[in-house]
Amino acid sequence: MRELLESGVFIVEFLNLAVILFLLGLFGIIVLRRNLIMIIISLELILLSTNLVFIIFSIYLDDMMGQLFSIFILALAGAESSIGLAILVVYHRIVGVLSLVDLQNLKG
Repeated sequence: MRELLESGVFIVEFLNLAVILFLLGLFGIIVLRRNLIMIIISLELILLSTNLVFIIFSIYLDDMMGQLFSIFILALAGAESSIGLAILVVYHRIVGVLSLVDLQNLKG
C-alpha cells in the first residue's frame, strides 16, 4: 500500500474519496437541517473525511503525525457523538419530538 501511495498512483483516488465524503457530509448538514440525528451523522462524515486526508498524507510523506492527529480526531468525534446523542435521547424522552423547530423553544 505504501509503495502505491508513494508512487502517486492512488493518492488522487484516495483524495477524491475524501472529497466525496466531505461533500456528502456538507450536503447532509445543509439540506437535512430539520433532522438532528442526520446532522450528527453528517458531522461524522466530515470528520472521517479529514481523517482520511491526514492518513493519506501521513503515509505519503512517511510521517506519523497525521496518524496521531487522526486518532485524536476519532476520539473527539466519538465523545461528541456520544454526548450529543445522549442529550437528544433525554430531550426526546421529555418532549417526545426531535426537531430543530421545536428546539428553538429551549431557554438557557
